[in-house]
Amino acid sequence: MQALRVERLSDDLSGVTLADAPAPARVPGEVLVQVRAASLNFPDLLMTQGGYQFKPALPFISGLELAGEVLEADPESGFAPGDRVMGGNKTGAFAELASVPADKLSLMPQGMNFPAAAAMGAAYSTAFTGLVELGGLQEGQWVLVHGASGGVGLAACDLARALGAMVIATTGSPAKAARIAALARPEAVLTSEGRFREQVAELTGGKLADIVFDPVGGDVFDESTRCVAFGGKLIVVGFTGGRIADVSTNIPLIKGFSIVGLRAGEYARRFPERGRRVNQAITRLAEAGAITPAIDRTLPLSRWREGFEAMAQRELVGKVVFVPGT
Repeated sequence: MQALRVERLSDDLSGVTLADAPAPARVPGEVLVQVRAASLNFPDLLMTQGGYQFKPALPFISGLELAGEVLEADPESGFAPGDRVMGGNKTGAFAELASVPADKLSLMPQGMNFPAAAAMGAAYSTAFTGLVELGGLQEGQWVLVHGASGGVGLAACDLARALGAMVIATTGSPAKAARIAALARPEAVLTSEGRFREQVAELTGGKLADIVFDPVGGDVFDESTRCVAFGGKLIVVGFTGGRIADVSTNIPLIKGFSIVGLRAGEYARRFPERGRRVNQAITRLAEAGAITPAIDRTLPLSRWREGFEAMAQRELVGKVVFVPGT
């Protein structure tokens, strides 16, 4: 089969190549999947550089997330050949075939195509875990979503709107504002450079944000501590801005808000029943047409470099989806 292999770590993707690789040998407990679509996530890029917390042994097949059709499965797994599934593991999705632990897969929402299903899982489970499981999102609350051009940011906007919240989206690129507005349909799109607290205060009638969802960190996190309502939650999702911020503990004390770290994958591993509940809730919303993943572009896997470079250059509004075998 063809697969995207990381042969060595590099900052310029020179250690990554699309090459022939042995088909995976399924072991008990795993499901062999014909991959029809696989989506690119920021950790995929970081893993080519050795910059992600999970560091697989070299060489490895890249790709966290896929959608496809079951070829082989254990009878007791709940899956059968021909089932349309979505999910993935920490590696292995950017290939024509993948062998995935059965508990890392779920059936695709009815009516959804393979690219949308590949783009949904990680982004929406991260957003739902942060907003609902950890943030306690309620209808009518204000949610401030940073990094709103990314797959996770757009998913957070989409979910918050579907659950009855009012959304303020931010981006570091004013040129992306119109595209974010069309896809996410927030109450407003702000530029996240400099001071934005007064704009948040004006939009919320002085209340500020009940939940701040922050995949960016750095200066954006610093300003976000000024934007959280009393009793609110500041959800730390990641550090795409590059700098890991510090906070003086008197700020959350005086303002009465909580800073909550989000690791959606680890949350599901430690609390599998809650993880299943998250996936079921997302599936129900998708089948009802309440949420729709935003895809910036769909590319044949042979054009993998275009997708990775677009992510590295922060050109995207939504997810990149690769189609193996093309």
